[in-house]
Amino acid sequence: MFQLGKTIVSEDILQKDFVCNLSACKGACCVDGDAGAPLSLEETKILEEIYTKVKPFLRKEGISAIEAQGTWTKGTDGDLETPLIENKDCAYVIFDGKTALCGIEQAYNQGAIDWKKPVSCHLYPIRVKDFTEFAAVNYDRWDICDDACSLGKELEVPVYKFVKEALIRRFGEDWYLELEKVAEELKR
Repeated sequence: MFQLGKTIVSEDILQKDFVCNLSACKGACCVDGDAGAPLSLEETKILEEIYTKVKPFLRKEGISAIEAQGTWTKGTDGDLETPLIENKDCAYVIFDGKTALCGIEQAYNQGAIDWKKPVSCHLYPIRVKDFTEFAAVNYDRWDICDDACSLGKELEVPVYKFVKEALIRRFGEDWYLELEKVAEELKR
């Protein structure tokens, strides 16, 4: 672990390799697990604002879940998160054949909205936990991502490079440049 500004960062994000392999995992992170995607308070407001533009991209099961639960929910631990369909799939998930994709991101890709998706999804496999004085930035190792770890190792892409755009989105360009300096120092 090391400190970078107001973050405490796990060295795993610099040392472990990762490249999403959708052809192997089929987007399992969007349909497996026991909770929706973590959201910030700001993101809950965004979801409320964009829902009508995202709705045409969603499956009927997702629309039903959102209209019953809301565009976001509070999880059992009190954290803000995306709603689930029958405690399984994220309500915003869509499918391309058997591969799970994000309906929000699809709306973004088609120009319907200007917000890509929740930053927690964009950052995965990095999870950020905000505390009063700092944010903890950790690598979340999940067995459904074994193929992504193998592909990352084959391509020699560390986690932090794979999620560069998301890290910049969350922490800013200057923070990311400092992270790259730390990564270079650790290589020596």
